[in-house]
Amino acid sequence: MSIAKSKGEKAFDVVNVGIMCVIIFVTLYPFWFIIVGAFTEGLAYVRARGVFWWPVETTLQNFRVVFREPGMVNAFQTTIMRTAVGTVTHLIVTGLFAYAFSKRYLVGRKLYATIGLITMFFAGGVIPSYLVRDWLGLLDTFTVFWLPAMINFFNVVIFRAFFATIPEAIPESAYMDGAGEYRIFFSLILPLSAPVFAAIALFVGVWHWNDFMQPLLFTTSQDLETIPLLLMRTIRSAEAASGMASRAAGIGIPQHTINPLTIQMATMVVAVAPIIFLYPFLQKHFVKGVLLGSIKG
Repeated sequence: MSIAKSKGEKAFDVVNVGIMCVIIFVTLYPFWFIIVGAFTEGLAYVRARGVFWWPVETTLQNFRVVFREPGMVNAFQTTIMRTAVGTVTHLIVTGLFAYAFSKRYLVGRKLYATIGLITMFFAGGVIPSYLVRDWLGLLDTFTVFWLPAMINFFNVVIFRAFFATIPEAIPESAYMDGAGEYRIFFSLILPLSAPVFAAIALFVGVWHWNDFMQPLLFTTSQDLETIPLLLMRTIRSAEAASGMASRAAGIGIPQHTINPLTIQMATMVVAVAPIIFLYPFLQKHFVKGVLLGSIKG
């Protein structure tokens, strides 16, 4: 049986929906604005003064310029490799540590907790981080992307909270059958923890994909340039975008079809598109993993 709403409740619903619509518009329109500009012809974009709702004289030439940019393919390969290696190593190392940390009989458990909590609130800063990586011989190497990021105590807390919900009878029965700790973790715990692993994988993967500080501070080789660093250079430097536009003439692209601003927007779309397409596949596990890892802990 439905209950009729009062005028005050109806007014509240209308205002609430209106506010939410405004928030959604303010959130999504910047993305739509970038997409529209990326698919708009350069001269038409200038004439429209960059304010419109739909592509004017739609073209793919901006993307053609971006993908013909020297170093773009290498930046994509480096970013994909960094994201894949960094995410997998983080899940394995952080997951193993969190599983051990979830055991009450772990020797030094309180010490590990204290050290971990300190790292959550205090950091050494840029100069100590640079000196440590220099001392370890990580500067200007691919290893600098994933080795220092293999463990994060905040993710350890989420993992530990999830592992605490798994009945002790499961690992104990495996012990009785002669299974070791690693066999139990990879054969039993990991499959049961797929939601939290998917959630952490999304967190870490997005960070690795979007991070530009690590390559900016700790690498100098063009072979180690990533998509975010290339995007930052293209957006912050008008000369970089103008250079891409001028080089387009060499590959047969008419100059009136492109513009430094539309090239910048196309670069943004290329940089964020893979993560946007990946998120729907992990959304269900992401929500479930975060809820279970935070509430049941």
